[in-house]
Amino acid sequence: MSMISARIERLPFARFHKHLLLMGGLGYMFDAMDAAVLAFILPVLRTAWNLSSVQIGVLGSSTYIGFLFGALLAGTLGDLIGRRAVMMSALALYCAASIVSAMVDTWPSFFAARVVAGMGTGAESAIVAPYLAEFVARRYRGSFTGALAGFFSFGFVAAALLGYFIVPAYENGWRIVLVITAVPVVMLLWWRRALPESPRWLESRGREKEAEALLDTIEAGFARQGHVLPHPVVEAVAPQGATGTLLANFAALLAGRQARITIMTWIMWLAITFSYYSFFVWIPGLLVQNGMSITKSFAYSIAIYCAQIPGYFSAAYFNERIGRQATIATYMVLGGASALGLAFAQSDQQIMAAGIFLSLFMNGTYAGVYAYTAEVFPTPVRTTGAGLASAIGRIGAIVSPILVGYLYPNFGLRRRVRRHHHRAAARGGDRRADGRADPRPFAGRDRGG
Repeated sequence: MSMISARIERLPFARFHKHLLLMGGLGYMFDAMDAAVLAFILPVLRTAWNLSSVQIGVLGSSTYIGFLFGALLAGTLGDLIGRRAVMMSALALYCAASIVSAMVDTWPSFFAARVVAGMGTGAESAIVAPYLAEFVARRYRGSFTGALAGFFSFGFVAAALLGYFIVPAYENGWRIVLVITAVPVVMLLWWRRALPESPRWLESRGREKEAEALLDTIEAGFARQGHVLPHPVVEAVAPQGATGTLLANFAALLAGRQARITIMTWIMWLAITFSYYSFFVWIPGLLVQNGMSITKSFAYSIAIYCAQIPGYFSAAYFNERIGRQATIATYMVLGGASALGLAFAQSDQQIMAAGIFLSLFMNGTYAGVYAYTAEVFPTPVRTTGAGLASAIGRIGAIVSPILVGYLYPNFGLRRRVRRHHHRAAARGGDRRADGRADPRPFAGRDRGG
């Protein structure tokens, strides 16, 4: 451990870190709103533009296609030119592209705009956690990063509320929602101008004097607040391989023991994002296609999305109590059990209950994954490693909506779900006025709001 790292490790968790948490968390919140709001827009665009299930799946993947390239570029550039510059550029790109996507009138144009917006959100998401975690002492880092990722849940809930109250209420409600998700980012851009560059990154690039001057300013702020800092303790660390160029950074990720860690992190991201976006992108649309009104399906989605909040923040707590790996494994197993419950759910109430538990445990897994990824790579290649992991994970996010869009109408899944609802409705006394069972197809009944 260098002197720069030792000085950071002695800092208590204080107002400075809470400020970082809020600024980084708001960025994650808007990233999540941008991604989640598509699930509430797609059922409207399906009707307005007469789209097939496969086209809807392609649109559902548009943000994640951009996300892949954004995360990949941001990770590599973050280690080469600095974390702060990449993060600010990513926010500006997202804001501009999101507003453009609200103005188009064809699905190919919408797809293109969402890909560019996704590049911005991908770059933001890949770099914020490893960047801000470099200001936090190791003993707080798991909780800090888990709580940072927890702001995703607020974005999903906000998207669900926008989808519930605005999308069905106006003829161009989906356009209004896209503008709402983009405009507040302008204020966040202005606020983030005061964020400093990472002192650990400055040191890794041979700019020790800048790193020391920055830490002098940070420590002076702690002193003004009455914090007495202990003497920094420098620990011996193993020498790191050559870094500083694109190829050298990639080679460092796959050298020695780091190779196993890197590959396992890639696999973990691919698995969780495939499952996550299969569920969250399609759940409102699938509920609508199986007989619910848009209003009712969005109300169910709000309840499911609200379950993300305890999922993220409970996992943030357990990150420090039982460790990142144990948190990931526990929440992943419980999420798998919840997914089985959702697969066999027959009534609307069972679907909602299983969806709530799946949302809670799946997002808890995400909080553990973010905390693990933010610190498992050495400083000189930290954002390169995190960006690559996030980009590879987005392959699952790209494939899953398209795959569901193809399988759902073509392999009898729709009929199977409807049969479940028929049986549940019969058991629940779904009768006509003359007392006989209602013979109409499930999707043709008036489900109400």
